[in-house]
Amino acid sequence: MAESVVTNEHPEGDATRRDFIHIAAGAAAVGAGVMMAWPLVNSMNPASDTLALSTVEFDTSKVAEGMQIVITWQGKPVFVRNRSAAEIAKVVEEGAVGSPPQTDAERTKAGHEPFLIVVGSCTHLGCIPTFGTGDFGGWFCPCHGSHYDASGRIRKGPAPLNLVVPEYEFTAGSTIRIG
Repeated sequence: MAESVVTNEHPEGDATRRDFIHIAAGAAAVGAGVMMAWPLVNSMNPASDTLALSTVEFDTSKVAEGMQIVITWQGKPVFVRNRSAAEIAKVVEEGAVGSPPQTDAERTKAGHEPFLIVVGSCTHLGCIPTFGTGDFGGWFCPCHGSHYDASGRIRKGPAPLNLVVPEYEFTAGSTIRIG
């Protein structure tokens, strides 16, 4: 009787085919991993609609003395106020007040003192203060009772900080660039 012998030897072609299947499966796994990670990586990029708002320019000659204009920068209101001589004299006389204590000169640009540019969000909870209704001739936040003076410095109420002065510069004549 003839015995049949079983061996574990495979022809040369089978080993090559098996290696190809392992490489193909590995490549498919790497591709699937990249496809799964792409939305996470892509979500870390800045939104295209906010890139256009990184800076904004505004002509301050449109703001008459004693008036205020609200513009939008990075989705936030920004108060552009052309203060009267009486308002400026009052806040300069008061010296460094607020939190942190600041003088009016620290909050405006030299040569452009009448113009005060501040982010129009209360530093307590982000409400939008109204001008001319506070105890100190500036802004009042009706939501929680914070009072700011005409330089945007906190004077009374729960707000912990002065109104924020964004980075800005006068570019050409009366035009400002915020951001």
